[in-house]
Amino acid sequence: MVDPRQWPVVAVDERLPPVPPDRLLAPALRTRFASPPVWEPELLSDRSGLLATSRPAAVLVPIVQHRARPTVLLTRRTAHLRRHSGQVAFPGGRQDEQDGSPLATALREVHEEVGIESSRIEVIGTMPEYVTGTGFRVTPVVGLLEPGFELKPDPNEVADVFEVPFEFLMNPQHHQRRRILSDDGERLFFAMPWRSPDTEVEYFIWGATAAMLRNLYRMLSA
Repeated sequence: MVDPRQWPVVAVDERLPPVPPDRLLAPALRTRFASPPVWEPELLSDRSGLLATSRPAAVLVPIVQHRARPTVLLTRRTAHLRRHSGQVAFPGGRQDEQDGSPLATALREVHEEVGIESSRIEVIGTMPEYVTGTGFRVTPVVGLLEPGFELKPDPNEVADVFEVPFEFLMNPQHHQRRRILSDDGERLFFAMPWRSPDTEVEYFIWGATAAMLRNLYRMLSA
């Protein structure tokens, strides 16, 4: 597989404003999801023509409410997985038969993948579905977490768990548009590379995860 970091950057939205810091805090987020503004998601699919055959799935968008600086918790998937191996992703997966809703799927998956109990999560709403190139119709479930939760990553699925400053992800100056050239033609996607100041590890956030974050930016900035 080609390393997506090699695909060229074609644009960065330097003129769009970042989401104001006060909108990233729990009270404002609760209000925004309880009474959403009029807005339109920017991206709904990795590529066209997938919706009819897609399978339901859900992810949790976990916003950790550190007092001074909220973060978003993300995972890096293990290299041996069949789908999205090695990629940065929200905790989540496909809907099982016993799951009664996308919410149930997201809460089950976050517990299975990283060990966070559902009692630690305050669900505040959902985002529009996003259809991945692998054929999943994903519902992003947005939840708030207070610091102090215990992580127990599943080593079969999760290689790393890390937190990215929410303000970084909600600043469009960090939203790169990159171009893929393939047999199917040209396709643009978002990427949000982030380097941890503590470990100097660079995490390449791209594809469906970056697209859902971009839609969250559009909602919070509307």
